[in-house]
Amino acid sequence: MKLTKINKLSEKANFILLFDKISQIEKKYNFTGQEIAYIKRTLKNDKKLIVINQYDKFIFVQKIDSEKKPEQIKEKARKAAFKLLPKINSEKIKDITIVSEIGKVAEMAFVEGLMLSNYQFLKYITKEKEKKINSLEELKILNKEISKNEIEELSILNESVYRARDIVNEPFNYMNISQLTKEIEKITENTDLSLEVLNKKQIETLKMGGLLAVNQGSDKPPTFSILTWKPKNAKNKKPIILVGKGIVYDTGGASLKPSQFMSEMKSDMAGSAAVIGTMKTISETKLPLYIIGLIPITDNALSNKSYVPDDIITMHNGMTVEIGNTDAEGRLILADALSYAQKFKPELVIDLATLTGAVIRAIGHPGIGAMGTADKKTFEKLKKSGEDTYERIVEFPLWDEYKDMLKSKIADIKNIGGAYAGHITAGKFLEQFTDYKWIHLDIAATAFLTTTNDYRGKGGTGSGVRLLYDFLKRINN
Repeated sequence: MKLTKINKLSEKANFILLFDKISQIEKKYNFTGQEIAYIKRTLKNDKKLIVINQYDKFIFVQKIDSEKKPEQIKEKARKAAFKLLPKINSEKIKDITIVSEIGKVAEMAFVEGLMLSNYQFLKYITKEKEKKINSLEELKILNKEISKNEIEELSILNESVYRARDIVNEPFNYMNISQLTKEIEKITENTDLSLEVLNKKQIETLKMGGLLAVNQGSDKPPTFSILTWKPKNAKNKKPIILVGKGIVYDTGGASLKPSQFMSEMKSDMAGSAAVIGTMKTISETKLPLYIIGLIPITDNALSNKSYVPDDIITMHNGMTVEIGNTDAEGRLILADALSYAQKFKPELVIDLATLTGAVIRAIGHPGIGAMGTADKKTFEKLKKSGEDTYERIVEFPLWDEYKDMLKSKIADIKNIGGAYAGHITAGKFLEQFTDYKWIHLDIAATAFLTTTNDYRGKGGTGSGVRLLYDFLKRINN
């Protein structure tokens, strides 16, 4: 969707008017007395949106109530945009201007909500009548307080979320190992991002036993992508590293998933999609930070070559792992990536993964499970970013007792714990492969939704992209 800044509202332009109090708009926008009366009457019925048809244009009058906390105002604005969008598309409006009396922050959140809500994945619908393509193509902003740079930044971020959603929504028969690797290559085009893709032979040389074991059942070799953004004006000498789980499809392997839990497993690479979207954003906005993205990619297939429970594998860092469940595969490929990250002596490492169903049972779909060894100040910044983007963070402990649940009698560690706290024992497993400040984000609850959730949509949400970019900006500031 195109996003532009304008300096004047034309007489026949369709526009959205954002306000909090009726006094803000009563005498300013040439409403007739009858229209003002209609607006007041509608507001008394506790309706926040009033549609005024002036025949040559539509005016969507949208009330956004003020809140004590800025993050709550922003979320109200995003959700209001989601509810308004169907009315815009039902009138086949292609471009619309946003005029605001509620302040810059809330207005930008409303624009963001409108853009995110307008996403569609229609690639595989062949009948034009069934596509129901949204009409809205361009948003215009009339606000002197909002700069062209801010508009361009929001546009870039939105496109990155779209890219992440597309990647997750693609079926496995298209988005396989090689195609996901190509998607990473695409974001380096016309940017200063550098990319190194390790092939199977190189992965074997590095002794990445986790990635190799998970890949055993596949008919396609694994890849390991290293994306680097290192601008000359980078403020950090040691890199911040983002690690994304790239399981393009997860059958569970020998520990085969029941069919009802397999239907969404094309989304098991949502962590990698988040890293791809974030790296795309930082390269296009020229964020002055040294950042590396690590993305191990494979599928977890079932064949006569698949690894099985009771196997013992040797990881990149030399640790031996007893396989208790081949459906706990994500932590194996992440562990190799986290171990590999040590060579860069990073300032901070954040991994993102659709890692466990346990995190969904623990907190439901509204939040992201987090744990790690980073300091309190870093976690607080991440949580603040979570509030502002409404990709909220729930921090869980990493007590030593959880490591006891991973003990093996025949290897250094098992890849799965007991029946309880599965999301925490997964994190505790990953911790064994780190020697730096580290945060693990389990996005299993937020990355792929089976029903529409406001502006997040249905299917792939792009979870993590907005969160990480906001967090990296906080570090930069």
